[in-house]
Amino acid sequence: MNITFSRVLLVTISLSIAMQVSARSDQPETNDDRPRIGLALGGGGARGAAHIGVLKELERLRIPIDAIAGTSMGAVVGGLYASGKTPDELQQLIESLDWADAFDDQSEREHRSFRRKQDDAAFPIPLEFGLREGTLQLPRGLIQGQKLSLILREQLLHVYDVRNFDDLPTPFRAVASDIETGDAYAMSRGDIELAIRASMSAPGIFSPVVVDGRALVDGGLVGNVPVSVVREMDVDIIIAVDVEFPLYPPEDLQSALAITEQMLTILIRKETRRELAGLRDDDILIRPDLGEYGSTNFQDIAQTIAPGAAAAIAIEDRLGKLSLPEDEYRAFLATRRSHSGPTKNIDFVRVIDDGHAADRALVSRVRTKPGDAVDASRLGGEAEYLFGLERFEQASYRLIQEEGDLGVEFETRSKSWGPNFLKLGMSIEDDFEGSTAFNVAGRLTRTAINSRGAEWRTDLRLGTDPKLDTEFYQPLSRRSRFFIAPQIVLEQSNINAFSGDSSFARYRIGEIEADLDFGRELWRWGEIRLGAFRGTGNARLKVGDPQLPNFDFDTGGVRAQFALDTFDDAQLPKSGTQFNVEWLMSRPGFGADSNFDTVESTIDTAWSWKKNTLRFGLEYATTIQSDNLIQDFFPLGGFLRLSGLERGEISGPHAGLARIIYYRQVGETGGGLFDFPLYLGGSVEAGNVWQTRSDISLDSMLFNGSLFAGLDTYLGPLFLAAGFSENGDTSFYLFLGTPQR
Repeated sequence: MNITFSRVLLVTISLSIAMQVSARSDQPETNDDRPRIGLALGGGGARGAAHIGVLKELERLRIPIDAIAGTSMGAVVGGLYASGKTPDELQQLIESLDWADAFDDQSEREHRSFRRKQDDAAFPIPLEFGLREGTLQLPRGLIQGQKLSLILREQLLHVYDVRNFDDLPTPFRAVASDIETGDAYAMSRGDIELAIRASMSAPGIFSPVVVDGRALVDGGLVGNVPVSVVREMDVDIIIAVDVEFPLYPPEDLQSALAITEQMLTILIRKETRRELAGLRDDDILIRPDLGEYGSTNFQDIAQTIAPGAAAAIAIEDRLGKLSLPEDEYRAFLATRRSHSGPTKNIDFVRVIDDGHAADRALVSRVRTKPGDAVDASRLGGEAEYLFGLERFEQASYRLIQEEGDLGVEFETRSKSWGPNFLKLGMSIEDDFEGSTAFNVAGRLTRTAINSRGAEWRTDLRLGTDPKLDTEFYQPLSRRSRFFIAPQIVLEQSNINAFSGDSSFARYRIGEIEADLDFGRELWRWGEIRLGAFRGTGNARLKVGDPQLPNFDFDTGGVRAQFALDTFDDAQLPKSGTQFNVEWLMSRPGFGADSNFDTVESTIDTAWSWKKNTLRFGLEYATTIQSDNLIQDFFPLGGFLRLSGLERGEISGPHAGLARIIYYRQVGETGGGLFDFPLYLGGSVEAGNVWQTRSDISLDSMLFNGSLFAGLDTYLGPLFLAAGFSENGDTSFYLFLGTPQR
């Protein structure tokens, strides 16, 4: 018994020693005589890309970095470098990113559900309010960081299994500010993507990031160059890189904005000076000469790399003293390639939300299944789809290991300003000759109503074309794409009445209608509906012979509709197709005055090459078995709908329109995060309305065209256009938003 126990004890000790030797062999081989070197990378927005230039020179000089602490943009560069990325890979990343898109929380349209595409088309203003207990709620930041999160997640996928940041190829700390206490918080373990994003969440711009129960924002508020943090990582020499924006000279302090920026810079510099005061004689401070390069100028971000490299070259004599022999440095770099990422397929899939039953019904639709290969692009697309439902403040994913199995965990966080959402819209169309259409609108959407994911959507529009529309959308089950949708609509519009080709009156049409639809959602790109309706209305003479009658009417029948939308942008698409066809059957058996059918169909498709876009559209509407029901006439006229005519100038029971639109993006209105793309273009249009089907012919088509300049603004597209008709008439338009047709 004693001999056996001794043998077991001897084997245990031997294995322990062997494991310790093996573990040590996995660490970078270091010369015991050389000092440990730590890197402190400061924040500065777009100026922080200068860190890449510094890293390039440190590698050229063969200077080993044993630890990194970063703040804000310094945490982005430092964290990616600590994960094993090379300076060249970092440069390629920042040069290839569309930064304006990365800072835009609007999900790619291809990832949105069809209902959210409808929201986008009708209400292009991206700002969304919450409504709770009669009080408007606002997001905690202008940007939630959704796209940045997925970009970082993909770039860090190779270190998905690292929870202790000391186990990264280079030990790392991300520094953030606790918004509740005002203290600095250095993150040393957990989710590295979350830590980096917390460190760069500028308050008011980005929403706070919750880590370890703390609401964290940009670390620049409490320590923009984290010297003290990297000092605690057992280093002997610190290389600190400061990329802060300089103070404005007195002559530039001529506006409230400039003075506010100066105040923030002073507050940040105060903390920076405190940190830099901790540098010792052997430590090195690098300050790239970036002049007044803007912290928000991500459009030209690669221009900061060269000044970073130049600043390191300027003190090469000091840095060179830390250089390693070539063979030692090559061995040191080899240890930074120790993480290759996941090598097996997914064993399980999990979805975590914050507890709303209706949200669980929505996120149950992820397509990733056990057995699938790990594909960062596909996983990111799944998260974007969940985010595209526009019910979540954030939707992300992470890879996890449990008992040897590899899993993907999708996590969603409901919007803190929900679950009821208000979107606003406006539209203006003026031809400078007295014909003006102006509408303001709001859409209130109530979500999380029940466990099956029901929504109650109500639209109110005031102005030229007032409308009240409320619909209750109820999926039949959590996973079902089938739904029922009762709806009530009240609206008014103006319609011109014709005798032959001459307009003799204008009527104001008012209607109230109740619908009940049954339908199916067609993945993200469309839906099909079949329903019954019943309504009543009236037509009141506004312009024309006073002897013309006013009249009332009743409506009722069934309708079928198919809609498809794959446009990449609802207002100024560069690719994709929109298609809609509706067949309405008016029947006395459902309460209608008349027995007739109408068919409306539209198709619009877009192709692009480089900065050029070509769109082709067709519209056709016809009435079957009746030609004299003015309330069902189809109007034409206005910008891009026979542009030489006044808005809604002609109308009839039969209408057709073909158009080709060309536009080219020629630039932006500014630089950085707030670009408004500028477009120049024109259109060729052919169409008409007809009072009887026998009048329809190619010879009767009216040919029109337009030339326009446009901006893609936060309020929707803004156009200044000139329209031309075949008889020489010219119309000019100011056009903003999404006008009603």
